[in-house]
Amino acid sequence: MAVNSGPAVSPLGRRLLIAATCVVSLLLCCGLAWWQWDRFTSANGTFQNLGYVLQWPLFGLFPAFMFWRIKKLREREEAQGESGEAQAEQAAVTVPAPRASTPARPPAPRPVAEEDDELAAYNRYLRELNARDQQA
Repeated sequence: MAVNSGPAVSPLGRRLLIAATCVVSLLLCCGLAWWQWDRFTSANGTFQNLGYVLQWPLFGLFPAFMFWRIKKLREREEAQGESGEAQAEQAAVTVPAPRASTPARPPAPRPVAEEDDELAAYNRYLRELNARDQQA
């Protein structure tokens, strides 16, 4: 059963859309880096602004990196798919026998700690606060 993922986009249209996304992202982030540089060079600028000057171009390059990475992963998957189909036809599937299971042990009981005076006083205080909230 084929799933329709939306309107068909030509490969050229898809590439142009990806390129436009990358260019717009880079331009926008370079503009933000310029704005942070202006903030850094102003009287109230800090080194945090300088850090953003260095980060914004990297953020702008991130979509291009992701599109490149997705392309490489698809190519690798297709290459493995072609060789994997041939290997799957040749190899017989063998399922190992299950191991003999050991009987499950019940969890060890946790030691019950006695409530000390300070903890008891704190719990009473919390109960009083809760009672006041309930009355209000």
